[in-house]
Amino acid sequence: MMETEKVKCLIIGSGPAGYTAAIYAGRANLSPVLYEGLQPGGQLTTTTDVENFPGYPEGISGPQLMEDLRKQAERFGADIRFGIATASDLSKAPYKVTIDGDKEIETEALIIATGATAKYLGLEDEKKYAGMGVSACATCDGFFYRKKVVAVVGGGDTACEEAVYLAGLASKVYLVVRKPYLRASKIMQERVLNHDKIEVLFEHNVVGLFGENGVEGMSLVKRWGESDEERYTLPIDGFFLAIGHKPNSDIFKPYLDTDEVGYIITTPDRPCTKVPGVFVAGDVADPHYRQAITAAGSGCKAAIEAERYLSEKGLI
Repeated sequence: MMETEKVKCLIIGSGPAGYTAAIYAGRANLSPVLYEGLQPGGQLTTTTDVENFPGYPEGISGPQLMEDLRKQAERFGADIRFGIATASDLSKAPYKVTIDGDKEIETEALIIATGATAKYLGLEDEKKYAGMGVSACATCDGFFYRKKVVAVVGGGDTACEEAVYLAGLASKVYLVVRKPYLRASKIMQERVLNHDKIEVLFEHNVVGLFGENGVEGMSLVKRWGESDEERYTLPIDGFFLAIGHKPNSDIFKPYLDTDEVGYIITTPDRPCTKVPGVFVAGDVADPHYRQAITAAGSGCKAAIEAERYLSEKGLI
């Protein structure tokens, strides 16, 4: 028999969304239980410097910011645990979430804050230089590359948007595109192709990165496998991935609406799903912004909605 525990408010996932939800739920006396997931603290734990989170004029390291949010949640009574949600049953209340395949949590209100995982090329060098020149968020880290040379990998709208954004900061932007064309919308293609700071490298693959104390260059293959294949290196200071994100929503898909990528669909301008009492916060429902501050704001909204739902049901 699987161990079962009943709680009032369950939060799945940490990071700014989960921890902020826990702060608000704790202050509302919901006695929230939060499971941190595979990466306690979320994506920000792999970011060295965070300079755009309000309240830190000198900036703060990603791990320290997450530790501060975690402590604040615990101060208000959040029960924070390590564990991974492996299955769910949202067919009726109380809702059930299986943790690590061997414990079932029954909850009256559920906040999903499982985030989204950035897609990488799969190079060992991406891990080697994580936080040392490799980033999956131009808006987060572009500021550190003012008047420097950077590369963006990808050919869709996101890649083009990030290339244009970085071109406003960097001295030069290489847009590395695997195919001989851009997949982006026509207007984004025009912005990129007509920008004097952006050079598009069509039919190129990045096969490696190099540098002593951070990224100093990338190894490229042009027209890989063709008779005129060419291999060479280019000096760069920063390497940005823009090939998409995968929302961590798989175990909830049978019960909730998602878009074609997997982002959970909510009521417009609210964190509510089609299942009463199930709320969503952070990047798992946000294909557009993916910022720490927007995730924290959505965690606040999800906890307030959970408190209202439980109150209306007479459960608190």
